[in-house]
Amino acid sequence: MAPKTWIMLENNPEVMNQLATKLGLSPELSFYDVWSLDEPELTAHIPRPVLALLVILPHTPAWKEDRRNEDAAKSDYEGRGPEEPVVWFKQTIEHACGSIGFLHCAVNGAAADFIQPGSDLDAIRRAAIPLGREERAKMLYDSVPFEEAHNSCVQLGETAASNEDHLGQHFVAFVKANDRLWELEGSRKGPIDRGALGVDEDVLSSRALDLGFRRVIRLEQEAGGEDLRFSCIALSRKV
Repeated sequence: MAPKTWIMLENNPEVMNQLATKLGLSPELSFYDVWSLDEPELTAHIPRPVLALLVILPHTPAWKEDRRNEDAAKSDYEGRGPEEPVVWFKQTIEHACGSIGFLHCAVNGAAADFIQPGSDLDAIRRAAIPLGREERAKMLYDSVPFEEAHNSCVQLGETAASNEDHLGQHFVAFVKANDRLWELEGSRKGPIDRGALGVDEDVLSSRALDLGFRRVIRLEQEAGGEDLRFSCIALSRKV
């Protein structure tokens, strides 16, 4: 039987805030557009600290090679249980990368404190924690509330256009948890620890960007590529 295939979500605040509302993330948090990584005046509207970044990036040859080299040295992730540094989901639903990216932003780090008790998001996180990689993926694959929440967002923004618009692109979440920057993507072998962050450094800080999002952009530039089709939104507490 063919795997489930969903319509890929648009990476914008309207879509992800709707998904957050549907699944049960507190309205005290909101996603905001990140218009620039280098011009402070274009990020002044985003409340700090930023708890997570949700990024969509083109799967360029340079990044593909970098990913292959990193993953070749790793075994499949075996983390589980309450001591797991982050909750990571393997993706087994085609084109569900946006919704899984949202989960990675919402159930890890400081954002997890804003999950509404008794919500679908709370149930998904609690169910996931004791499970291993494959069992966790199956739980998410079979989750009716997760699928219904995703489907409630497919007509928002430009999402409904076509999956063809997003072929060759990947959603990646960057989260600060336990003073480390984590790169979370369901198509990798597991969560990636990108390094330490100071108490005063959030995921939109210069150091976090250099360790994470800007690192991927730099790979493309150093390879002489010109595919910079990326978008980025930030999850923060409302002022």
